[in-house]
Amino acid sequence: MPVYMIIEIKVIDYELYTKYVEKVPEIIKKYGGRYLVRGDKVLPMFGNWNPERIVIIEFETEEQVRNCFNSAEYLKVAPFRENSTITKSVIVNGYLPSE
Repeated sequence: MPVYMIIEIKVIDYELYTKYVEKVPEIIKKYGGRYLVRGDKVLPMFGNWNPERIVIIEFETEEQVRNCFNSAEYLKVAPFRENSTITKSVIVNGYLPSE
């Protein structure tokens, strides 16, 4: 069953964030991840949630997500994200309709 990492991002240093964005897609791909959404055009629908930017990444397993974001490659670039954004993220199980 696929899993999805949903990330809410508020950028506070665009120059530093650009360095992160330049490096992380290759790492995501190496660990089996696939970007589904990388957008800053977010339209609120319900409630009081108006994120600046949303990213959704699909992985085949939760283990792949954890391996990716705990990898030496990712930990090397993580400070760019940590110092340039306010970030919240969750892992959500996907849904495979029965046939």
